[in-house]
Amino acid sequence: MTAPIPRDIPDLPAVPAPPTLLPSPVPATAVVPPVRRPVAAVFRLLTAALALAGVALAFLLGSPIRVASYFTVQASVLLALVLIASARRAWSARHPLPGGLTGAALLYVVVASLVHHLLLANPASPFSAAGEIAATGGWHTVVNHVLHTAVPVAAVLDWLLLTPPARLHLRQAAAWLLYPLAYLAFSLTRGELLLPNSTARYLYPFLDVDLHGYRGVLANALLLGLSVYALAVLLVALDHARPNPLRRRW
Repeated sequence: MTAPIPRDIPDLPAVPAPPTLLPSPVPATAVVPPVRRPVAAVFRLLTAALALAGVALAFLLGSPIRVASYFTVQASVLLALVLIASARRAWSARHPLPGGLTGAALLYVVVASLVHHLLLANPASPFSAAGEIAATGGWHTVVNHVLHTAVPVAAVLDWLLLTPPARLHLRQAAAWLLYPLAYLAFSLTRGELLLPNSTARYLYPFLDVDLHGYRGVLANALLLGLSVYALAVLLVALDHARPNPLRRRW
């Protein structure tokens, strides 16, 4: 008969537990080599140059302080700076700029374009300034076409054809309204600081307190703000629904 196996064998060492593996996420750049995108970089630089050329021409044609106060000019300068930084990253195969920044720049130039074409240059609009726009003519017409048509169209094409999708998020739409709200406060403060008989005291007819009063201006600003928010939500939805124009993901 064999002896029973003892429960405790003090001479044998304890079996060590398997080591715990710590999570070690590997960045995508370690798996997929970064890709330079010279076409995107060149297109963005050309678009930025076009926007800056339009802004520079606007400064040459008018009062620098007044020109710098326009929403279109400020949005075009922001877009140009964003495109220059984005072009540098595309050329050097670096990670793209945050979607919140590029989406904001795109939204502002599109809003400026829609306001110009639908409200200001449209004779059927209650805030139409078509007569004044047509009366300027010459190089002013060139500036209007560059900043309100060519640059926004180029920015939209860059977003659709040269930018990976699903980089915009719905939570960013509310944050994008901060700059239009700040511009509203700036416009009303500017109008109060200028003399009542000053030329172009209020740069946009729908923000003219002399014509509509503060209640009317705030009502116009509310409707315009809701429209801007709806456009921002639409951009986010389209950004997630559109196909990926790039063969390789970032």
